[in-house]
Amino acid sequence: MMKKSTFGAALAFLFAAAGALTAAALYLYHREKELDEYERLLFSDDDDFDDLDEDATTYEKIEQEPKAEKE
Repeated sequence: MMKKSTFGAALAFLFAAAGALTAAALYLYHREKELDEYERLLFSDDDDFDDLDEDATTYEKIEQEPKAEKE
């Protein structure tokens, strides 16, 4: 028969292994959802993100010579 301390250690190891596997499964599940969302945005035919690529800055022409001040 197995000692109580050995049984407790084996049980703790099994719980730790189950917890680690659960954590890994949850991480992979959420990571897969992130990658699916990224792929959907990357390969979508939607034009909602086209305006983000354009430079919305407007420039004014600067005169080469300063205007003469009226005296």
